[in-house]
Amino acid sequence: MESSSMEAEALEIFEVGPCEDAYTMGYMIGQRFSNKIKSRLARDLILQDQLLPFAQTPESQPLIQSLTENHRSKFPRYWDELVGTAEGSGVPVLEIMMINFRKEILPFLPKTVMNCKIDTPDDCSDVLVASDSMAIVAHNEDANVALVGHTYLVKGTLSNGISFIAYTYAGELPSCAFGINSHGLAFTLNSVPPSESEIVPGGIGRNFISRDLLEAKSIIDALCRIESAEVSAGHSYNLIETRTRRIINVETASKNRVSVYEVGETPFFHANMYLHLQVNQVHDENSLTRQRKATMLPKGSKEDVLSLLGDTDEPTYPIYMTGVY
Repeated sequence: MESSSMEAEALEIFEVGPCEDAYTMGYMIGQRFSNKIKSRLARDLILQDQLLPFAQTPESQPLIQSLTENHRSKFPRYWDELVGTAEGSGVPVLEIMMINFRKEILPFLPKTVMNCKIDTPDDCSDVLVASDSMAIVAHNEDANVALVGHTYLVKGTLSNGISFIAYTYAGELPSCAFGINSHGLAFTLNSVPPSESEIVPGGIGRNFISRDLLEAKSIIDALCRIESAEVSAGHSYNLIETRTRRIINVETASKNRVSVYEVGETPFFHANMYLHLQVNQVHDENSLTRQRKATMLPKGSKEDVLSLLGDTDEPTYPIYMTGVY
């Protein structure tokens, strides 16, 4: 029986691989979720009203070319996977590229193209604890409500035997949200807002780094992949090594700036702002409000943590706002 609304659909999981190459894996994912990808792109106003018009201007070409060349060179397999996703879904490669590099392109749009609109906020939150009695990483994927019905799980198996499960936004590489692999390395992600002066055009995009983390063999390997990436913007990574119960938060910015916070028995809350890496960042009242609220709520048990991530008491900027899942 078909659902009458996208909101009512169950989260789908697609098992894929091992495939002969990365392009084939991307193609099969794109083919399987073609309708979701097309629907997501059609409803994405930032893509339709800002990114695609910008991509048609001569001013955009140096940025698009540098992003293409840098990612083809550094991550050829993931680039092939991106192209495969586009061609499998029947969507132009440019459109898939635009949504995967959204955060790396938007800061460089001329104000005339921006047309007074801004990107939708990222409102996800995490609570991390690593004590003798409990090790928890809890995450709410509180993204734009427009993504409801446009996400899925990919269970991928690679030719080298590594497998992973990744929560995936339609049309984007697995995963810009959270995932875990067969080595017991897991991660969740929090967007952070460096100021425009901190962003380097044409650097490596965050979606490619998180795709790379799905193949990390350990927390040290994951950290090396993050540190060597030469990012364009910045990001916050919560890395979990299940076999050792080690949890770290990693904040990054352009020009190879990285800060690592080792999580211990004191619960650590992270919203969408830098906490320990010294970077000029956009003032975010949403994250500041969530950080303040989190300090007031109990975090002594799993139930406390889940209650915190579902808290809606703050009228304007609650910890749980719209929620994808």
